[in-house]
Amino acid sequence: MKIRTLAFLSFALALLASACSESPAPGAAAVASPAEKGQSAVKDELSQPNILQVAINSKDHSTLVAGVQAAGLEDVLANAGPLTVFAPNNAAFEKLPAGALDELLKPENKQKLARIIKFHASPGSYPLESLKDGMNLYQATGHYVKVTREGDKVQVAGANILGTVKASNGIIHVIDTVLLPPDE
Repeated sequence: MKIRTLAFLSFALALLASACSESPAPGAAAVASPAEKGQSAVKDELSQPNILQVAINSKDHSTLVAGVQAAGLEDVLANAGPLTVFAPNNAAFEKLPAGALDELLKPENKQKLARIIKFHASPGSYPLESLKDGMNLYQATGHYVKVTREGDKVQVAGANILGTVKASNGIIHVIDTVLLPPDE
């Protein structure tokens, strides 16, 4: 008898708890929360900006941001990190052969574009002072890029590092050349 009473009370409590939970009215449209859209959709005005936010707010990186968005990689640059991004400025993209950027931004080239952008990202945090001559950095594509350093001049895979910006989830090194994976 006690088991039946206990089972009934458990069932009644479960029913009561589910009746009290918020659920949308029938026919109501579902609205995606920032968590469902990914880390890049979270708005935070108090914290230090992440890599994606820094790039979005930089007039010199609008082409890179367009590429990141076309490749669907926003969340990669907004996630916790740490991540080091070698961010080509707009002038770097202008050095590409005529029509190359427009071709990469086409939806059918999304995977190729994503691969090129990932070639600019190293897992881990590498401040400028930690980049030593001859160092090989692992990139998100599985390839390595070589660092060369002569005094204050630092290059990665032949691209000059023009400046560095600290973000909440890593480091951005602004570069003057678009890096291409070895097989591109």
